[in-house]
Amino acid sequence: MKLKTLMLGAAAAMVMAPAAFAERGSDGEVKIIYWQAPSILNPFLSGGTKDVESASMIIEPLARYNEKGELVPWLVDEIPTVGNGGVSEDLKQITWKITPGLLWSDGTPFTSADVKFTYEYCTHPEGGCAQLTKFEGISSVDTPDDLTVVVNFTEATPNPYGPFVGGESPILQAAQFANCLGANASTCTEQNFNPIGTGPFTVTEFKPNDVITLAANPNYRDPAKPAFATVTFKGGGDAASAGTAVMETGEFDYAWNLQLAPDVIAKMQEGGKGVPVAGFGPLVERIMLNQTNADPALPEGERSTALHPHPFLKDPAVYKAMSMAIDRPLLVEIGYGQAGKVTCNWVPAPDAFNSTSMSCDTQDLEGAKAMLDAAGIVDTNGDGIREKDGVPLSIVYQTSTNAVRQDFQALIKDWWEQIGLEVELRNVDSSVFFGGDAGSPDTFQKFYADVEMYANTFNGTDPQAYLGNALCDKAPRPETQWQGENISRFCMPEYDALWAELSKTADMAERQRIAKELNDMVVMNGGMIPLVHRGRLSAHSNTLGGVILNVWDSELWNVADWHRVN
Repeated sequence: MKLKTLMLGAAAAMVMAPAAFAERGSDGEVKIIYWQAPSILNPFLSGGTKDVESASMIIEPLARYNEKGELVPWLVDEIPTVGNGGVSEDLKQITWKITPGLLWSDGTPFTSADVKFTYEYCTHPEGGCAQLTKFEGISSVDTPDDLTVVVNFTEATPNPYGPFVGGESPILQAAQFANCLGANASTCTEQNFNPIGTGPFTVTEFKPNDVITLAANPNYRDPAKPAFATVTFKGGGDAASAGTAVMETGEFDYAWNLQLAPDVIAKMQEGGKGVPVAGFGPLVERIMLNQTNADPALPEGERSTALHPHPFLKDPAVYKAMSMAIDRPLLVEIGYGQAGKVTCNWVPAPDAFNSTSMSCDTQDLEGAKAMLDAAGIVDTNGDGIREKDGVPLSIVYQTSTNAVRQDFQALIKDWWEQIGLEVELRNVDSSVFFGGDAGSPDTFQKFYADVEMYANTFNGTDPQAYLGNALCDKAPRPETQWQGENISRFCMPEYDALWAELSKTADMAERQRIAKELNDMVVMNGGMIPLVHRGRLSAHSNTLGGVILNVWDSELWNVADWHRVN
């Protein structure tokens, strides 16, 4: 079955209007499977999508994005704008009005103090926050009363919707996390595993890297929701078993991120128990190039830090040749079919922000070899491996365990070896790779490899905060407990200056121009090698209603509206 046809059919299923529920919990249990198992329920201590999305059922932001990418109120009455007086004329202040009567799941009032505390938690100078970019440019957060939050920016900020917006920036309860500031953040196991929230569900039991059991929040703001009394959220396994569990056996109701070949998805759908749902957002499968040295011979605490630049991956001839050697159309064909597109960009969507200045859809092995030869990066001893300044081009290439990613690794290893690199492949269990454990050597944030491959995306339709992930000071390092969004340790003062200009630019055409330029700076200067613009593809059972796939926020954004249908 053509995926395009599949997507159209799924779209019809997605627009089903939520039912009017007779009473909270009347539909029993719903079972969700994410083959990347959550390791923590605090998004500020993990950059993994699995952790952000599982937590989104429990803790919530002030506002979030709907399936169209539109900003919608969540814990507030309306979205502040200049027009309604919520954003100041000088664009230096945004005022949020919290909806009256909201309660935490423990029955205590949700107030502006909790919002201010969340800001203080993430920006604490002794802590590490995986979502720190969301709070860039804030001078202070004020709380004139219990239902008013005033965010003050140091400069005019045309896009003030970074902090407290989207699944990556939810509100923590001040009372629960009061003793978890700074360096204490990662030690608060009870809080990080069992956060008190305003969402439709509360944690009953959390087994990291395995299963979460949840129950309907008795203090949820809509007395008729959620329809389900309990949730079983299973993690682990692989994409194939997750898809099978929904579409073929009917064991689960929802399966996330089915990173599988198109023919495999079509075969699963023939099982008749469920349907795939798909859509394109800004999700990009890419190879991150470590700008620092991950050599295990270096002292712990100095590996993958700015103290030791990478011996050859910062050379334009090397990273450009590596990109030229890749056959992206083949990767799309074997990995994603119509659910993938060739991309040269870090930000391929929305289309208005998609740069057209680069071309990468034709593999050029001979051109890659010639580029390395011209740079004097040649094999001097006949072992088949080129050297730069006496250092062999020998790399460790890591990613998470997944059939499509291992296929990509095998192909790319072969292409790179054809141009004179030595490549060691490593794959890490996805729950560990995308976890936030500062003590683990295998997380994607710690980046103890030369290159690593994964995909991520951003909330909403404006990439400002996402592009902030490449700012010099956002690199994970020991003093941030290895938290941070700048995974490649890319650092260009010119980039930082241009990003600051973007943050102050109101004209949309100019914002788009600057964003494209920032995208190009990262790619052209070796921060990453984009591969595939991926569609988001998940699946739900035929008996699960209310599902609306959202590529601009958490996929579980409207789980309160899910219900059982016959």
